[in-house]
Amino acid sequence: MAREFRTVGVVGLGTMGAGIVEVFARKGLQVIAVETDAEAVERGRSHLTTSTSRAVGRGKLSQEDADALLARITTTTSLADLADADLVIEAVPESLDLKAEVFAELDRVCRPEVILASNTSSLSVTELAVRTGRPGKVVGLHFFNPAPVQKLVEIVRTVVTEQDVADDVKAFAATLDKVPVVIGDRAGFIANALLFGYLNHAAKMYEQRYASREDLDAAMRYGCGYPMGPLALLDLIGLDTSYEILDTMYKQSRNQTHAPAPVLKQMITAGLLGRKSGRGFYTYAGPHSSEVVADALTPSGTVPDDVTIRDISRVGVVGTGTMASGIVQVLATAGLDVVVRGRSDSKVAASIAGVKKSLEKAVVRGKVTEEDKDATLARITGTTRLEDFADVDLVVEAIAEELDVKRAVFAALDEICKPGAILATTTSSLPVVECAAATSRPQDVVGMHFFNPAPAMKLVEVVSTITTAPDVSASILALCERIRKVPVSCGDRAGFIVNALLFPYLNDAVKMLEAHYATADDIDSAMKTGCALPMGPFELLDVVGLDVSLAIERSLYLEFREAGFAPAPLLEHLVTAGRLGRKTGHGFRDYAAR
Repeated sequence: MAREFRTVGVVGLGTMGAGIVEVFARKGLQVIAVETDAEAVERGRSHLTTSTSRAVGRGKLSQEDADALLARITTTTSLADLADADLVIEAVPESLDLKAEVFAELDRVCRPEVILASNTSSLSVTELAVRTGRPGKVVGLHFFNPAPVQKLVEIVRTVVTEQDVADDVKAFAATLDKVPVVIGDRAGFIANALLFGYLNHAAKMYEQRYASREDLDAAMRYGCGYPMGPLALLDLIGLDTSYEILDTMYKQSRNQTHAPAPVLKQMITAGLLGRKSGRGFYTYAGPHSSEVVADALTPSGTVPDDVTIRDISRVGVVGTGTMASGIVQVLATAGLDVVVRGRSDSKVAASIAGVKKSLEKAVVRGKVTEEDKDATLARITGTTRLEDFADVDLVVEAIAEELDVKRAVFAALDEICKPGAILATTTSSLPVVECAAATSRPQDVVGMHFFNPAPAMKLVEVVSTITTAPDVSASILALCERIRKVPVSCGDRAGFIVNALLFPYLNDAVKMLEAHYATADDIDSAMKTGCALPMGPFELLDVVGLDVSLAIERSLYLEFREAGFAPAPLLEHLVTAGRLGRKTGHGFRDYAAR
């Protein structure tokens, strides 16, 4: 028979502890909250009254319910007052010694059958369990901040946690309107183990000056639909907290991707802790403010003042696939004359028909007028001859990801295009410099990586090689703004920004599944619910295509030689078996035939 939890104890009334207290009290539970002294109790009470008042102001809670909620909370400075609790959760700072001391004392004052839980986000729950005389009744109960709002709860079972304890705590978490996932005891659990590897990688990119902080953050927001960029998120979490989580994970995993980026330690030492100190990767209006203010690193504009922009009014697009057709539509909609080149008249006709169909849908939705649609189509002409690109100002190559084919196209364009014409590739994973090297004008070659579908996705990665002229990069940045895209600048290395940050994270998720640490459903739920990502890693892998994902991961591993980037064997096996994701009907999940 499942346990009943009517009175719950919470040790620690900081931001996290107070949030957990509020979650319990909202559900009608009696809560006994413990802090070290009267001053800390008062601070905790202040957290609670502020949060409930905010809820009342937003109409989420009536004043009567708020008063009743607060009345269910008893505060104390003595752990002995938890003797009657049915469940106690510890939410003190992330220090193993401090938490172990709390657990040892709780073991003495609580009844033998009472479950003891820790809200730790990174420390070993097993280490805490063995400091008690009831290791089978100790679990992790990891809420996310802010606890009243965030739905995910990670329930961490150790090798000695009793099955009924894990089951009862999971059922209890579900009654709190949370999404519970049960996992084993390893550093970072699901969400932090996957999230902080990605955040750390972004910090290393910044440290290497591969891209600016603004471009790193914009790339993940506009390229992946993430609610925040990685550096802004590190500032929100706190650089000191992030460092501790990474350090704990690295000590357990010895995975180099978890080794904290040196820049984090340097910033912490300098007192740059993020929002809470008013400065981190960004500068804020004041401590605990979310308002970013300009500082010495804030860019003055997209285009440098000392660079002359090349005129671009006529553009050639090589290719007739989905990506190429989308780019044609984007350019023509922005008022540019576009020549689209395909290998046959039928392919060219199909590409232009696809653009027409897309524009007609936009007319139906009220996004564009009939006149605008007709004007856009009038700016598009088709050809099967590269020679018709002789007078264009820019060529965008958007053909298959085969280097030899791309090099041959660039060599031909070099012969045909007028001096000063910019040659761009939309490659997502191949070296742009290889295309440049096939020409006699490497200074005029640049990467212009659109995201699919091009008319909808805002991001364009502008990739400069070591030979790309500054005015070429600047001209493409200016063009991106003209066609209403968000451009980010980066160097020419595998994955650019988005894929270099995204695919190691996806690979880590596959390794987690491969190790039977958690199910695909639980991992997807954890990342969507706990980190507010638009899709879980396995949903996304199946959409992208497992073969495409494997190719990108291989290119990243080949370039960086990081052991943590080596593609997970499970991914390779699925591709070998022909389970490529949604396009084949089978990937990490099975899909109904269409």
